[in-house]
Amino acid sequence: MEGKEEDVRLGANKFPERQPLGTSAQTKDYTEPPPAPLFEPGELQSWSFWRAGIAEFMATFLFLYVTLLTVMGVLRSNNKCATVGIQGIAWAFGGMIFALVYCTAGISGGHINPAVTFGLLLARKLSLTRAIYYMVMQCLGAICGAGVVKGFQKTPYEVLGGGANVVNHGYTKGDGLGAEIVGTFVLVYTVLSATDAKRNARDSHVPLLAPLPIGFAVFLVHLATIPITGTGINPARSLGAAIIYNKDRAWDDQWIFWVGPFIGAALAALYHQIVIRAIPFKSRP
Repeated sequence: MEGKEEDVRLGANKFPERQPLGTSAQTKDYTEPPPAPLFEPGELQSWSFWRAGIAEFMATFLFLYVTLLTVMGVLRSNNKCATVGIQGIAWAFGGMIFALVYCTAGISGGHINPAVTFGLLLARKLSLTRAIYYMVMQCLGAICGAGVVKGFQKTPYEVLGGGANVVNHGYTKGDGLGAEIVGTFVLVYTVLSATDAKRNARDSHVPLLAPLPIGFAVFLVHLATIPITGTGINPARSLGAAIIYNKDRAWDDQWIFWVGPFIGAALAALYHQIVIRAIPFKSRP
């Protein structure tokens, strides 16, 4: 019987040199990192702080440049079958997030999105000073990226909507708001899970490339919500396109692409910290 029982113990539990999976894995020693201070004046004197903001600016600039060019290419074609279509647009957004998070994660954390920054702020992963700085640089980068796209093709950009986010015909503003809340929840929840320090410590034997699930989440959310709002889930992306397009239709719905993502990010941060990590219920030394 002992031999048969041993055969049933598959995977990590059969080999003592491996880290156990599942709930048994939580026995591995782990020290919870302290929460980031709300204000950290010393950051302002550090070059790493300023270069992180520059990295966020450049990443968001490149993000808008590539993705809006993809959107415009699809909209300009009379035959959608001759373009990458909605699937290609979704891949452009998800693929750029994957690439840019990979490039900038070691410098700024690779947020590229004020909603992600807001979610991480609520999870106490960065200071308020850094969060505000990141959001400003992200919005400036998005404006510049959309501006370059318009510079390439001014007339088509204005005629075809400039890639600005709006609630599409057949949907209410409530539908659009709900889509943005849920879509951003998926994104920020994925970000928090993929970058969780405890997960990395516990599952160190599992090769986890954080940008991959984050980019894939962006791709999937775009597939689901492009028909509803064109998919915002990124206030900087929505603001940049709206400012450069600058038509009433884009501004009428702009509030949805700020309120929705921020609510979604807040819900994801609360869910991850309270339910998944149970931070408020951990015993303090």
